[in-house]
Amino acid sequence: MKNTMEYKGYTGSVEFSEEDTLLYGKVLGIRSLISYEGKSARELVEDFHGAVDAYLAACASDHVKPEKPFKGSFNIRIAPELHKRLYLEALSRNMTLNSLVQEKLSAGQQY
Repeated sequence: MKNTMEYKGYTGSVEFSEEDTLLYGKVLGIRSLISYEGKSARELVEDFHGAVDAYLAACASDHVKPEKPFKGSFNIRIAPELHKRLYLEALSRNMTLNSLVQEKLSAGQQY
């Protein structure tokens, strides 16, 4: 069983409230709060799709560019010594620090 679902490039969480006997979730990876709910899996999926469609329609009517999740950039905090070692390795290999980190994160891993 997956705890996420996808629609139009957006990923939504799937949660369950025992107290309310309700499925619910929110769109992940963006700052805007887009939530949805349903009494059944079918209702949850339909409300998720409707919530994403409503968000995109609101953005269009307000002439605002919708947020896109997972733009390919993120900030991390690491120890200064590790930062220095990575920088020097990238420099010695004539690479950018971003390219080196991407290479190291991708090495041997399929996500």
